[in-house]
Amino acid sequence: MHTQSADTALLKVARLREIVAALRAPGGCPWDREQTHASLRGGAIEEVYEMVEAIDAGDDAHFKEELGDLLLQVVMHAQIAEEEGRFDLEGIAAEVSEKLVRRHPHVFGEKKLGDSEAVLKQWDEIKKMERESKGAPANASALDGVSAALPALMRAEKMQKRAARVGFDWEHAAAVVDKIREEVAEVEEEIRRGDRAKLEDELGDLLFAVVNLTRKSNFEAEILLNQATKKFVRRFQAMESEVAKLGRNLVAMSPSETDALWEQVKQRV
Repeated sequence: MHTQSADTALLKVARLREIVAALRAPGGCPWDREQTHASLRGGAIEEVYEMVEAIDAGDDAHFKEELGDLLLQVVMHAQIAEEEGRFDLEGIAAEVSEKLVRRHPHVFGEKKLGDSEAVLKQWDEIKKMERESKGAPANASALDGVSAALPALMRAEKMQKRAARVGFDWEHAAAVVDKIREEVAEVEEEIRRGDRAKLEDELGDLLFAVVNLTRKSNFEAEILLNQATKKFVRRFQAMESEVAKLGRNLVAMSPSETDALWEQVKQRV
């Protein structure tokens, strides 16, 4: 595969910056000129999810396109910040480059590490030192720094991983299964009692325990739930097709009929 020169790559990035600057300039695009960091927030989140969808689909053309859309978000934010005299794209690149070198002394220095677990432990230690150098207390929590804006499953998993790295973890996955059984029993009890506030609390504990099990089993809860949702959609839509073939209406069918049809669909979808 042909590898383009660094100069050519830089010219292409420079062209993208020029286009974005022109869109934001007087006489440019009215929509682009109106954008702020806050107004672009939702679009950035959407672009990340579309990129993830392209990864899952294994479609390189779509993946390349979505990476471009994500790069556009970065350049747009950098352009807005540069217009406000705060920072620019060069500053962003310089800062992340320095951070990568600083956090990989086993690559750019003399220190050697044997596996990814050691790398992650060192990464956390370096991040802690960085926070302390910026004025954070030396006894800061191991859970500090995880974004509150993350999707709930991802945030729970990250918190659990942080706790695990300092030794607070289940010994094995089977122990988490026991915890899930305990949480299910507590959910059942609150359903019987009819206390919705406590039921809400126990359901949250159950979800958190399930995330722990996926993590201990070396899976990602977000991915597993997405896969399960896709499977449900396939089966439900197949069931709808079967109902249509029968000339029936799903709403008018009895629970026993839909259950039977669902079991049939599960055998082949």
